[in-house]
Amino acid sequence: MVKKLPGENVNGNLCRVAEASGSPDRQSTDNRWILDDLEATHRLGRDLAGQLSAGTVLLLQGQLGAGKTSLVQGIALALGIHEPITSPTFALAQHYPQGQPPLVHLDLYRLERPESANDLFLQEEEEALAMGALLVVEWPERLKLNCQDAWTLQLDHGPGEGRTAVLHPPSS
Repeated sequence: MVKKLPGENVNGNLCRVAEASGSPDRQSTDNRWILDDLEATHRLGRDLAGQLSAGTVLLLQGQLGAGKTSLVQGIALALGIHEPITSPTFALAQHYPQGQPPLVHLDLYRLERPESANDLFLQEEEEALAMGALLVVEWPERLKLNCQDAWTLQLDHGPGEGRTAVLHPPSS
């Protein structure tokens, strides 16, 4: 079950993305959720996919096992991608051109040097823009770039087996 944290307002549109760059038409307070289980994490991913447009960058932060790849699985389902979604930790990037819009899933975990992470991110961002894709990045902490046009979702271990999620709009 996805639960909004007390005091948070949801008006049916999580992100309200106004243009392909990911710039929102409002800069409201962050959205916060408690995700009780895997299905809730998938559901949040599906909901986000319905609100993020092609060309948007979504940065997923959180410890190992916090649910980043599970969230991407939900996003992929909503985009019409039916192949298995796994963490691209060893491949670094997976492209899913059949999605509507396409999806590029990037994982920077193994890149310890910021220069390597930056180079890969910039290459994949350019390709995602050319494809009209949504770019989802795990482990953006490895970057030393200013990603102010990106949405950021912080996932953390929550109460019991659950997770918490906080969505931050772009800062630009």
